[in-house]
Amino acid sequence: MLAGVPMYTLELTQSYCPGQADLDLAETTVGSVLREAAAKTPDAPALHEVDSDGQLARSWTYAELLADSERLAHALLTRYRPGERIAVWAPNVPEWVIAEFALGLAGLTLVTVNPGYQPRELKYVLEQSRAVGLLLIKEHRGNPMARIAAEVTADIPAIREVVDLDDHAALFREAGPLGPLPHVLPHDEVQIQYTSGTTGFPKGVVLHHLGITNNARHGFARMGMPAGSTTLVIMPLFHTGGCGMAILGGVQSGCRMLLMRQFDPQKSNALIESEGVIGMMGVPTMLIAMLEADAAQPRDFSSVKMAGSGGSMVPPELVRRVMERLGCKFYTVYGQTETSPLLTQTRPEDSFDDQCHTVGQVMPHTELSIRDPATNEVVPVGTVGEICARAYSLMLGYNDDPAATAKTIDAEGWLHTGDLGTMDSRGFVRITGRVKEMIIRGGENLFPAEIENVLLEHPDVAEVAVVGVPDAKFGEEVAAFVRLAEGASLDPGTLIAHCRANIAAQKTPRHWIAVSDWPLTGSGKIQKFALRDQWIATRG
Repeated sequence: MLAGVPMYTLELTQSYCPGQADLDLAETTVGSVLREAAAKTPDAPALHEVDSDGQLARSWTYAELLADSERLAHALLTRYRPGERIAVWAPNVPEWVIAEFALGLAGLTLVTVNPGYQPRELKYVLEQSRAVGLLLIKEHRGNPMARIAAEVTADIPAIREVVDLDDHAALFREAGPLGPLPHVLPHDEVQIQYTSGTTGFPKGVVLHHLGITNNARHGFARMGMPAGSTTLVIMPLFHTGGCGMAILGGVQSGCRMLLMRQFDPQKSNALIESEGVIGMMGVPTMLIAMLEADAAQPRDFSSVKMAGSGGSMVPPELVRRVMERLGCKFYTVYGQTETSPLLTQTRPEDSFDDQCHTVGQVMPHTELSIRDPATNEVVPVGTVGEICARAYSLMLGYNDDPAATAKTIDAEGWLHTGDLGTMDSRGFVRITGRVKEMIIRGGENLFPAEIENVLLEHPDVAEVAVVGVPDAKFGEEVAAFVRLAEGASLDPGTLIAHCRANIAAQKTPRHWIAVSDWPLTGSGKIQKFALRDQWIATRG
């Protein structure tokens, strides 16, 4: 039976949980955790590629993974200087992982890019991050990434080179004599990940080595993952759940990581059966798809000891179904990119009710409080308020956006998540909603203002409000309420085509509603919650 670290014994009256020091806080970096794993178990299997057909392909031991990562780090330092930013635009391929460690070893900053991005999105991220290089693959799921990159980077003089990750001669090219790798410090920046924005585009979250390495290790310790376990990596690497928790947690536990190029539920189930997968994590939509695939073609899940989810609301019925069908323990995580990412997590030994209805207790060395959004005062236990955190794992800030950073992290160092929740006397947290209007569809953050700005470019659209509405499969779906231009009629097909030409497919609204007027606040702002309530009421 798996057992993680013990539950904290707390008797709280106010919704404030002080930091707990049950696990150590190590002065680690992305490079140092790989070096330590390679020194400890050099010949142990580390990374195994799963290709688009769901077949096992190339593999690396820990010694081999370190060797390739150090080789790439040395090569990159003949072309770049420590502190520069390099964007990686690819699905879950081994070269992504090698680049993550190489950039960390070289003192370079990894800028993660969603492989579904279209030209305007790629251009924004490259320019806002001040990236000087781009590592990519040519194509993914029909998205012509090499062609898009060529046209976008032609207008960005700061980009010195665009390199195909599959072209190892170019990737590992040495442009000069090799020198020593720099001394990288735990508080140095390591990644920029793009997340929630209200001005039309997401903000660049600057993370540091100390945060993402310790947070991932603590997560694996709490879930009770045995050292050397085989894990299935289906979370996208451009998320902290993929490159952070799954990869950095897996390395620090000496795991054999099966890296799926693209998620496929039936192929995932087959791998669990054939490879004896012990642990996995996916957003709720992934787990639902795997259960549906299993119903059509049952597999042997007896190897699985631990399954987890997060990234969006985890329905209690899903927890129940996963535990019953897989016969395993379950854990739920909660956090956000700005916190590296975990703030809370349940444990294998937590009660069934806590597994289903809470997101667990606070992570080690993290203070958590629930505060009145109006007064910023800590509220009594059981009272709904905004979830706030203060910890070693907080971001360094939003890239080149001190105003947004100051708005998110207050003068006392508390990060305001924008999420609403409660804390009980034991310190267990429940999520009740979001202060922000951000839509979480299948675990991915979508930003209404960005979608609205694209739709407003279409001549048929006079005004638009984009809202997240409940969806059984994805948790939330995108609904567009449109006030049409004079003489225009609502043609979803035309508007969908317009969206698909400008933004990633998952951002395209699924529901289209024509409106003649809006529910407004006293200051004339559209009441989006009222639109959402109306939508729910009409579909009773």
